Amino acid sequence: MVTFTVATSLQVEADTAEEAALLMYRELGRGAVPLAYQVTDGKNTVTELSLDRDKAEEYAVTDHTADPGNW
Repeated sequence: MVTFTVATSLQVEADTAEEAALLMYRELGRGAVPLAYQVTDGKNTVTELSLDRDKAEEYAVTDHTADPGNW
C-alpha cells in the first residue's frame, strides 16, 4: 500500500491561526463533509480531487475490509 496525505481547506476570516483552525473544526463537525481534496503521495505528487457526493456516500457505507484486494 502507498501512504497519502489528504488535505481539505476552508477559507475563513479570523483574528488568529487558532481561531481559523477552530472555525474549520466547527464547520467539519456540523456542516456537510467536504468534497474537494488535495492528495499528496510519498513522491510529493499532488493531485486535486473533487468527489461526487452520491458516489462518496455509497463508498462510505460499504465495508471495504471484506475486499480481497485489501489483504
